[in-house]
Amino acid sequence: QVPLVESGGSLVQSGESLNLTCTVSPDTLNYHSIGWFRQAPGRAREGVSCLSLGTGSTYTADSVEGRFTISRDNAKNTMYLQMTSLKLEDTAVYFCARQWFNGQYDDWGPGTQVTVSS
Repeated sequence: QVPLVESGGSLVQSGESLNLTCTVSPDTLNYHSIGWFRQAPGRAREGVSCLSLGTGSTYTADSVEGRFTISRDNAKNTMYLQMTSLKLEDTAVYFCARQWFNGQYDDWGPGTQVTVSS
């Protein structure tokens, strides 16, 4: 079973909202953290937001603070990224990933494309 699969990517206009979903394997609940990352063409992958599965605490990058919200639904084995007020610079492939207790995100989904147009 693929441990993580993203969905929900689309072409949207600037200012619109979009929700991404990451369906995770049930054993993911035993991991330390889950997170969303993105990679725009020609740029390095960057962290967007992550969530500690033990404490529920979250981290959100400054570039999306106040616009993006990470959440989870344990019963559905799902993680979400709610994105509002999208900007052109949010265009990227978005990935979800999980981190074991080794400090590294080792398992990644295939990604979903988000394109924001003017």
